[in-house]
Amino acid sequence: MFSKSKINEPGPKAASDSSEMKSAPPEAAKTSTGMPMGVPGTTPKAKPPASVLSADLVVKGNMKSTGDIVIEGTVEGDIRAHMVTIGESATVKGEVVADDVVVNGRIIGRLRGLKVRLTATARVEGDIIHKTIAIESGAHFEGSVQRQEDPLNGTAKKPIPQPQPKPEA
Repeated sequence: MFSKSKINEPGPKAASDSSEMKSAPPEAAKTSTGMPMGVPGTTPKAKPPASVLSADLVVKGNMKSTGDIVIEGTVEGDIRAHMVTIGESATVKGEVVADDVVVNGRIIGRLRGLKVRLTATARVEGDIIHKTIAIESGAHFEGSVQRQEDPLNGTAKKPIPQPQPKPEA
């Protein structure tokens, strides 16, 4: 039912099969961006690793990054990043704003994100403004939840009061 690939076979057969590889169309030798493989500067850049704040670290001040941040320690200030992960032993006192937010620890303050996930060990005291949210069983949350199409904008949309018609006497 299954057959072994001829490429992996030792001996002269494997060498003769390499001519089949040479006749492959030029499109096969291109990256997903359409650029030829092996040309310097055309390979996609690898995503940098996340910045990790260890459990014994205490930060007082705001943090901003275009990358990912994993917090295991204590932060007293606002955090803005692409993705923020709050570790189980972590505490954040301030606003957290990110495309993706995963909360395993404690946040005291507002949370704004496109995708927000509170795990079973999460403790959140503050408002959550989100596009999508997932709250696992066991998570503790005290505050309000509001869905917005663009929660990263920072301006909460308040309903516009409609004028009430005056009663005729």
